[in-house]
Amino acid sequence: MLLLLLLLLLLQLLLLLLLLFLLLLLLLLLLLMLLLLLLLQLLLLLLLLLLLLQLLILLLLLLLLLLLLLLQLLLLLLLRCYCCCCY
Repeated sequence: MLLLLLLLLLLQLLLLLLLLFLLLLLLLLLLLMLLLLLLLQLLLLLLLLLLLLQLLILLLLLLLLLLLLLLQLLLLLLLRCYCCCCY
């Protein structure tokens, strides 16, 4: 009878250790998921910053194009004035 109680106690201890191990494993997996989520958030932030940089570059290009068009218009006006003054 005592041997049976000791065996049951040992079995209970082993099951408790297994439960502890599984809980530890679960905690480790949760921490890993949290780390991956944080990494994903940082990656999304980086992508957002790159998108903003692209938009800024596009805006600068449009501004330069507008400036070029204005300069061309000014050049045409000056050429017209010069041609009018010559004759």
